[in-house]
Amino acid sequence: MPHFKFDHSNLTVFDIDRSLKFYEEALGLTEFARLETKSYIFVYMGDSYRSDHVLELQQLKNRNIPYNVGDSLSHLAFMVDDFNAAYQKHKQMNCIFKEHKIAGLYWIKDPDGYLIEIVPKDWGTGFRY
Repeated sequence: MPHFKFDHSNLTVFDIDRSLKFYEEALGLTEFARLETKSYIFVYMGDSYRSDHVLELQQLKNRNIPYNVGDSLSHLAFMVDDFNAAYQKHKQMNCIFKEHKIAGLYWIKDPDGYLIEIVPKDWGTGFRY
């Protein structure tokens, strides 16, 4: 069996500039590469830890209506070293979608409606080795 390594997650967004601004401000991600064709724009973003995992934002240039991400609970998750500061920042940005105070985490929504879970650095899923 070949060995697989998680490489990136892709989100299709309506307005690449709006999404870049959100991911930079809300999560501190920065663009490190871009590919543009006649039909698409792909932007690759990474975190300040230089994680192996990359966020790929994709915009279809001819799209003229926003996407409907529906009722899906699919999401990205980010661990943060200063949970309280992150919470206050996201509260100021008015992007907090839902809080789970008992579990000690919350979710934010990006401009297209994608959910992003925010967990404190010392929080564990039980699946880490």
